[in-house]
Amino acid sequence: MGKRVVSFVLGLAVCAGLLSGCGGGGASSSAPQDPELAGCERYTVSWFDVFDTVTTVIGYAESQEEWDRQMEALHADLVEYHQLYDIYYSYSGVTNLRDVNAQAGQGPVTVDARIMGLLTEAKSMHETTGGKMNVAFGTVLKIWHNYREAALDDPAQAAVPSMEELEAAAQHCDINDLILDEEASTVYFADPEMQLDVGSVGKGYAAEMVARAAEERGLKSALISVGGNLRSIGHKPDYSRWTGGIQNPWTTTADIVPTESGGYVAVVEVEDMSLVTSGNYQRYYELDGVRYHHLIDPDTLMPANYYSAVSVLAPDSGLADCLSTGLYCMPLEEGQALVESLENVEAMWMMNEEDEVVYSSGFEAHLKQAS
Repeated sequence: MGKRVVSFVLGLAVCAGLLSGCGGGGASSSAPQDPELAGCERYTVSWFDVFDTVTTVIGYAESQEEWDRQMEALHADLVEYHQLYDIYYSYSGVTNLRDVNAQAGQGPVTVDARIMGLLTEAKSMHETTGGKMNVAFGTVLKIWHNYREAALDDPAQAAVPSMEELEAAAQHCDINDLILDEEASTVYFADPEMQLDVGSVGKGYAAEMVARAAEERGLKSALISVGGNLRSIGHKPDYSRWTGGIQNPWTTTADIVPTESGGYVAVVEVEDMSLVTSGNYQRYYELDGVRYHHLIDPDTLMPANYYSAVSVLAPDSGLADCLSTGLYCMPLEEGQALVESLENVEAMWMMNEEDEVVYSSGFEAHLKQAS
């Protein structure tokens, strides 16, 4: 029988979406109003030029002018993080992770504080997740990336990397070979063959940092979505929380874009919280009826197969991003124990069996109840 190939990349698919109503829309005139948001109007903006995805911000401001000022600064911050964390392209005047990958095996590379902050958190989360989230996994992830891109370019040439190729690459993924000198702000690879890939943390960490900066500039009420990584700031004028939908991972590709009437497996309420989802439907190709997605288990070197998706609620978007990847790559009991050991962290596991969902002990308290 000839091989059958179907290849997909859902680069713009939103794994945790902004609901158009945002949890009830504008403030009700009869509901109590937050004096700090009195007179504020609701605004929305979207961009398509950072982290290869769609970024949308919904929020409240005193005027269009104030909103535009806030969003111009927030977008500028995101562009800078995008350029710093890019492993594929270089930018004039910027030492980014592409440069680090090219040079850190020969000697220490001086980096921006925002790269040092990202990598410091990533090393900490490697320990927290027992190695399931590993930014030093780049040599293996690059192989899978190249095979996925080849399948997209020419489905007839789609293939799966050999275990020999993967195991050879995995010899260069020891996080202990990533040497960070925070005082000097340098990065060095003790293994010259090491390569970084921050796909498991970059968007979430950036979303967290730009949200904090926006708050310092006076933004009091907003919901930021960077490719579905949600970070909420405060509440709405009527004290109601922001809401985000968790994409149904069992839908067909044709149904992947959520709508107001459906497409979500759950709707979650958040205030000064983040919601991040990792799933097998986001970037993948299929060969002979088997889906090969981008979430690679460091133990097997193959796409993890415990769940269809995992969503994480946490106060910090970078933390949530790391955990969603780490939890996706570990058995349920191990993941449950990890989540219960962390303060203010909740998770929702969407199993491979359709409509089978497992919640951590406090997740359901965040679910929006049907009105």
